[in-house]
Amino acid sequence: MQIRNLLIAAALTLPLVFAADLPKAPSGKGWVKIFDGKSLNGWKAVENEGSWSVKDGNLVGDGERSHLFYTVKQCKNCEFYAEVKLNHEGNSGMYFRAKMEKGFPPGYESQVENTSRDPRKTGSLYKFSDVKEQLIQDDTWWAQHIIADGTHIITKVNGKTVVDFVDEKNTYSEGYLALQQHNKGSIVTYRNLMMREIPAKK
Repeated sequence: MQIRNLLIAAALTLPLVFAADLPKAPSGKGWVKIFDGKSLNGWKAVENEGSWSVKDGNLVGDGERSHLFYTVKQCKNCEFYAEVKLNHEGNSGMYFRAKMEKGFPPGYESQVENTSRDPRKTGSLYKFSDVKEQLIQDDTWWAQHIIADGTHIITKVNGKTVVDFVDEKNTYSEGYLALQQHNKGSIVTYRNLMMREIPAKK
């Protein structure tokens, strides 16, 4: 009985505690919905357009590699928020300050990945600041919130900060928001996609 209790206690401390109830979506001054739940208006894929569709009010990536760019407004200093669900061994990403190019476009990527072989897990600022623990279960909705203010980048998963990083080189200063469909077999679903421009400091 004592061993069983210890195992239960250990399980309760695993990183998957992040897979909790979704926080409320952001609201207030400056926040703009960038997906209407009905169409891909305002979005453009530069390759494999057929990998993206709208189903049941959600934006779904399913098919060959593709990056879907939000074309209405670019991000210099901005916040980028989405609710996400990913299948087993799926892989995706939320790009910001990205160039609209084929392949894997230059830009920052906030990793969306829970159980694939990639060691960089959900919330990682890809190649800059890694999250090595799995925070989210497969086929579970979670909230991912990026704050890019100058060289300071913060990523929150279900309201909890998992990356707080300063890129002193200011590698990417301005560009598009985008969503990644990484590979055939990955199925990613997005909803409540929103952005907010961060006012310039006086």
